Amino acid sequence: MDFDKIILGIDPGTSNMGVGVVGIRKQKAEVIAMDILKLEKLSNHPLKLKKIFETVLRNIDHYKPDELAIESPFFGKNVQSMLKLGRAQGVAIAAALYRDIPVFEYSPRKIKQSITGTGSASKEQVAAMLQHILGIVELPKYFDTTDALAVAMCHFFQNKSGTQDSQTTYTGWKAFISENPGRVSK
Repeated sequence: MDFDKIILGIDPGTSNMGVGVVGIRKQKAEVIAMDILKLEKLSNHPLKLKKIFETVLRNIDHYKPDELAIESPFFGKNVQSMLKLGRAQGVAIAAALYRDIPVFEYSPRKIKQSITGTGSASKEQVAAMLQHILGIVELPKYFDTTDALAVAMCHFFQNKSGTQDSQTTYTGWKAFISENPGRVSK
């Protein structure tokens, strides 16, 4: 398999974490791998984070991705769930940075929009569109897997069109504040 670029997509979670690997050859994407890390049997949150870190490192070492694309946490009503999800995302990002892999973050809405054309698409719609785009014969049992592929494909589409405006990369608090003045209260 000789690809121009390999993208590792991660759909972070503390019960299930989706992993999708997409290879790019001559501006055409194909699925290299898709999997799910099931974490519900681990009752200890720090052990789940350790497993996420190890799994991301193992996938990086095996598939040798050029970039990691990850879904950013969405703002929900359950603060504890958001904190746990943020930790899972942070651990996955740390694993990529540990291996010097650039990380690109996309909102759930942006991912859905890039795959289906609408930011309010259902998981079923995203999976069906990915099946069509990537020629997936049989969809996996869990949407976490197709969500991870969707993150990788979103990153591919953003780079392909040259519109990387939706990716979030900050160099510090000053950069965040200058990009998000409405989110800072005085």
